[in-house]
Amino acid sequence: MNLVIGGTGFLGSEIVRQLLERGEKVRVFCRRQPLEPSRAEIVLGNLADRHALHNACRGVETVYHTASLPSISVHWKPFYETNIVGTQNVIGACRQNGVRRLIYTSSASVTFDCQPQKGVDESAPYPDYWFAHYPHSKAVAEKMILDSVSSNYQTSGVPLLTCVLRPHLIIGHRDRHLFPRLFARAKHGRLFRVGDGSNLIDIIFVENAASAHIQAANALTDSSSLVNGNAYYISQGQPVNCWNWIDEILTIKRLPKVQRSISLKTAWQFGWILENWYKLFRLSGEPLMTRFLAAQLAQTHYLNIAKAKKDFGYEPKLSYEDGMELLRQNLNSNNK
Repeated sequence: MNLVIGGTGFLGSEIVRQLLERGEKVRVFCRRQPLEPSRAEIVLGNLADRHALHNACRGVETVYHTASLPSISVHWKPFYETNIVGTQNVIGACRQNGVRRLIYTSSASVTFDCQPQKGVDESAPYPDYWFAHYPHSKAVAEKMILDSVSSNYQTSGVPLLTCVLRPHLIIGHRDRHLFPRLFARAKHGRLFRVGDGSNLIDIIFVENAASAHIQAANALTDSSSLVNGNAYYISQGQPVNCWNWIDEILTIKRLPKVQRSISLKTAWQFGWILENWYKLFRLSGEPLMTRFLAAQLAQTHYLNIAKAKKDFGYEPKLSYEDGMELLRQNLNSNNK
């Protein structure tokens, strides 16, 4: 039995789809009942509910933990409660139930220090200073996952096999995070190119990200597995020009290309002002700009995925060209 925590989310639902397609038994742990019927077993709950997590992990061999709070909010508490305490609860539920494998979805941003990164590999350290709570909380969580390899379950004595995957910018037509914000800003004239427009970034189609999770789980055969206790970057393996790619996406939705630009320095200063404004007045939601977002939009940052290829045979099965064509077909159908 496979358990996908966050199995109704963007990545989680694709993992569920691929597992079911392979004929495997799947259980989904989610906060609310899915809108569409599913062949997977549904268990309702949230990451703060230890009892619900314990029940969800009962009789499970493999857990995919894809649930998290992705945001550029300036308030630490929600990230701590969801991404850190929630992950602690997942580890605890796995230990109580003798779950064999735990695959955690982290983020490539855990090593992003707001400086250019060209082909970095997993030896890249965590930053000395965190410019955003999301990568900070994900780094703490992934470290807990990897550290749990060294301990046995209290109930069964069976060692926990774990690995961490760090995708960068998961995309697909069912995305409810990046694309809706991008399109909304473009429609309202609030989209600015940050920097000189030459920066390269990595992306990964959700189909490839899901496939990588399943490949990594299959490679976690025993405690001597190369994958056990390790973190891996995953991407398409070919960086794209950030702003040319954004223009391509906007064109598919029949929206105007980005016309206006601001420098990284200006965006950085604006982000610093907004961050402090939101903190001072305890404003909810996300600032229009933060220092971390400014750096993400202006700096080159792409990854070396050689380790994932070597250790568990990862290859992006869906090519960039085919992925963009699939995206084009689906986004165009939504235009009608």
